[in-house]
Amino acid sequence: MKLNWMLELPRRKFELVPLGEDPTKGVKVAADLPDLVKRQLKACLKENAELFAWSAAEMPGIDPEVACHQLTIDPRASVVVQRRRKQSTEKAEAARKAVKDLLEADFIAEAQVFDQARKFNMRFNPEKCTFGVKAGKFLGFYLTERGIESNPDKCRAFFDYPTPKSKKSIQTLNGMLTSMARFVAKSAQHALPLFKLLRKETTFEWTEECEGALQHLKRALSEPPVLTRPVEGEKLYLYLAVASEAISAVLIRETEQGQKPIYFVSRALQGPELRYLQIEKIALAVIMAARKLRYYFLAHSIIIRTDQPVKQLLARPDMVGRMLKWSLELAEFDISFESRKALKAQVLADFVAEMTTSTTSEKNKWIIFVDGSSNSQGSGAGIILENGDGVLIEVSLGISFPTTNNQAEYEAFLAGLRLAEDIGSEEIKIFTDSQLVGSQVSGEYQTKEERLLEYLNLIRAKLAKFKKTEVKHVPREHNARADVLSKLASTRRKKAGNQSLVQETLTKPSIEKTAEVMHICAVDEQSWMSPVYNFLKSNTLPVDAKEAAKIRKRACSYVLLDDKLYRRGFSIPLLKCVEEARVEFILQEIHEGINGQHIGGRSLARKALRAGYYWPTMQNDAKDHVLKCDKCQRHGDMHLAPANELKTLISPWPFAWWGMDILGPFPTAARQVKYLIVAVDYFTKWIEAEPLAKISASNILRFFKRNVLARFGIPQVVVTDNGTQFTNKKFQEFLATIGTTQHFTTTPHSTTGETPFRLTYGTEAVIPVEIGEPSSRIEYPPEEDINDELLREELDLVEELRTGASLREATLKQKIAAQHDKRVIKREFEVGNLVLRRNQKDSREGKLAANWE
Repeated sequence: MKLNWMLELPRRKFELVPLGEDPTKGVKVAADLPDLVKRQLKACLKENAELFAWSAAEMPGIDPEVACHQLTIDPRASVVVQRRRKQSTEKAEAARKAVKDLLEADFIAEAQVFDQARKFNMRFNPEKCTFGVKAGKFLGFYLTERGIESNPDKCRAFFDYPTPKSKKSIQTLNGMLTSMARFVAKSAQHALPLFKLLRKETTFEWTEECEGALQHLKRALSEPPVLTRPVEGEKLYLYLAVASEAISAVLIRETEQGQKPIYFVSRALQGPELRYLQIEKIALAVIMAARKLRYYFLAHSIIIRTDQPVKQLLARPDMVGRMLKWSLELAEFDISFESRKALKAQVLADFVAEMTTSTTSEKNKWIIFVDGSSNSQGSGAGIILENGDGVLIEVSLGISFPTTNNQAEYEAFLAGLRLAEDIGSEEIKIFTDSQLVGSQVSGEYQTKEERLLEYLNLIRAKLAKFKKTEVKHVPREHNARADVLSKLASTRRKKAGNQSLVQETLTKPSIEKTAEVMHICAVDEQSWMSPVYNFLKSNTLPVDAKEAAKIRKRACSYVLLDDKLYRRGFSIPLLKCVEEARVEFILQEIHEGINGQHIGGRSLARKALRAGYYWPTMQNDAKDHVLKCDKCQRHGDMHLAPANELKTLISPWPFAWWGMDILGPFPTAARQVKYLIVAVDYFTKWIEAEPLAKISASNILRFFKRNVLARFGIPQVVVTDNGTQFTNKKFQEFLATIGTTQHFTTTPHSTTGETPFRLTYGTEAVIPVEIGEPSSRIEYPPEEDINDELLREELDLVEELRTGASLREATLKQKIAAQHDKRVIKREFEVGNLVLRRNQKDSREGKLAANWE
C-alpha cells in the first residue's frame, strides 16, 4: 500500500536570502516567484532584518503589560457574567460595507505586520518563516490552492504505525485517527473494532476484524479527500449514515465542478443510544452534526437529504422527551429536508452507498399490525408500523368515546392508515386479528350495519391513496404486541418510560362528519401569519431580499400541521397561531368566561399562552382587553398611580417667573395684621413678603407693584392659586396691561445649588450668626472702596452663576419627572366620553362600599 496522494503535492523549491553579513543567517523565499516580486520581497526583508532572531539573546523581550491580559476593574467588584451578544445578518452586512467604504477612501488601512512587530518588540523565528509560498501547513492541516488537505506527516505516521500490541498502542492509534477524522468518511464506524478493545472488561486480543479495520483506515488515509470551504450565503447539504453502533454525517457544497465535501463527522453510539429506533438514530445524527458543525449551521441554510421521515418525526405535535428537546434545539437553524439525490463524487457516493441497506421501494413498504379493544374500563387501539430498514413505530391510541369492540377494531385500522399516509409510505400490508374487519375490508363479508358501513367506506377511500395494499387476517397470538398496546390504552395506564412508544387519545369517531362551519385553512393575506404560512406552504417569499431573509429566519420557529400554522414554543411544544379576528373571543372567554377570574393583563396573556395559543401582540392585546372590561373597572382596586406625566415649570431667567400666595391667618399682631402675602422668584428663590390685615385685590395689587414690579422689573409669568384676590378682574386687567401671563398652577421648588441672595445680588449675605460670632470676613473686612469694587465685580459675574443654576434646576426637574412618570398609568378622556364618577364613601360603610356611583 502506498500514499499515492502525496505524490500529487506540489514540490516546493526555496531560496535562502541572507539578511546580513553572515550568509547562513537568512530566511527562505519561494524560488518560483516572478523576478520583480522576488526582488521587492528581498528588499523588504532586508529592510526589516532586525525583526528576525536566531537566538534567545537577540530577543529584546515584550512588555508584560502587553502580553498579560488585564481588565481595568476594581478587584473588589464581583464578577458579572455577560450574556452572549450575536450580530444579526443585516448588521454584519452593514458593517462589512462600512469597512469596505473606509478602505476604498484610504481612511483606514490593513495592519502592517512588520510595523506591529516593531511596535511591541516582537521577533520572528527565521527557521519557521517561508515567504511567497502557494501551500503550507496551518493548524495541523495542509493548505493548498485545491483546498484543505490532511497533514502528510500525520498520514505517514499513521500509515507506518505497526500493528498494536497493547491497549496503550490502541490509544495512541485512536489519538492519531482523531486528528484526521474530518477527512475520513464514517471513521467511528470503521474504527469500532479498535474502540471495543479499549473497554475495561475486554482483554486485549488482536483479531482479523481489528486488522481489517486498521487496513481500511489506512486505505482511506492513503487517498484522503480534499476539503473545501463554503462560500458566504450559499446553501450546504447534509447526508446522513446510520449503523447499528455508529452514526455519521457529511457536509457538502455543490459547485459547477461537482459536489465537494466540507467536513466528515461521526461518533460511536453508547449505552441507551444503542437501543434507539432506526429513525431516532437518524435524528441523533442530525443533532450530532448540528452541534459539531454549529458555526456552519448558523451561517448557512442547511438542506438535509434523506429518504427517512425525519421531518415528520420532528414536526409531530405530540413529541415528548428527547425528541421534543432535539426539535427545539434544531429550531434556531435554517434547516429544510429533501429527498436524497445521486452523488457524483466518488468519496460521497461511497458514503451513501455504505449507508444503504435497502432500496428506496423497500423503504416505502410498511407492514402494519392493528388491534382494537373495548371493555368496561374504556376503549383503545394498538398500531405497529415497521419497514425494511428496521424503523419501528408503536402507537397506543386511547379512545375517549363509547365504542363497541368492532368499532374499536375499525378505529385501529383507520389510525394505522393515517400514520402510514403521514410517513409517506407507498405500499402497505395490514394485519388484523379481527376476522370481521379483515373480511369486510377485503370484500369477503357483506356489511349491513350502517355505522360499520361508514367506517368501511372511509377505509376504502384511504386505501385508494396507496400504490399497493394488502389486508390479511392473522390469529391473535401472531398479533400479540398490538393487542398489548390496545389494552394499554383501554385500561388508561400511565405512560411507560420507553420514549419510543407514542400514546395518543382519539376524542371523536373517525366517521363523524365535520360541521358545516369549518376553520378556513388558507390564511388571510392581510394576517400576520400570511408571510410565514406562504413560505412553509409553497416556498413563496417577498421580493425584498431583507424581508425574505427575515421571514426565512422566522419560519424556523413555525410548522404546518393539517394546513394550520403552529409555533414551536418553549413552555409548550406547539402553540396554535391565531388570526386577529379570533383574538377577542379567546381573551374574552379566558378573562370572563365560565372559568374566568378577571385576572390582570400580564396573567391573561400567560394563561392564553398556556392554553396553547399564540399571536405576536398577546401582552398588549390582553392589557387593552382588561382596561375595557366593565366589571374590572367597577370592582377593581382604585388606581393610586398618577394619570399623567409630571409637568415641570422651568423659569428661563431670574425674576421672569414669580409665584404668589397668601399665608395665614396667624395670631393677630400689631396693626391687626394676621395674614402674610409672599412672592417667590422661581429661578433665584428670592422671597418678598409683607403682612396684611385684610385680604383684598387692592392690597395684592399694591404689594405686586411695590415689591415685585418696582424692584425686579416686569415678570413674564405670575403663578397663583384660584383665590378670589388673584382672580379679581382688577388684578387680572393690570397683568394684561403690562403683558404678564397669569398661571393657576403650582410646582415643587427644586434646588439650584446657590442661595437666593447670591443669585439675586451676586454675593453671599451676612447672616446673624456671623455678627454674634464674627467670621473671618467680619473680623478682617476689606477696605470700603475695595469692598464696593468687589461687589460690583460679583454683579458682573452673577450671570454665570445664574446660568449654572438654570442647568442644575432643569436637570433635577428632569430626574423628578422621570421618577414620577414611571408610575404613570395614562387615563385620557375626550369631550363626550362616558365615564364613571368616583363615589364619596361614608366611613361607616366599610370596604364593601361601591367605588363608583
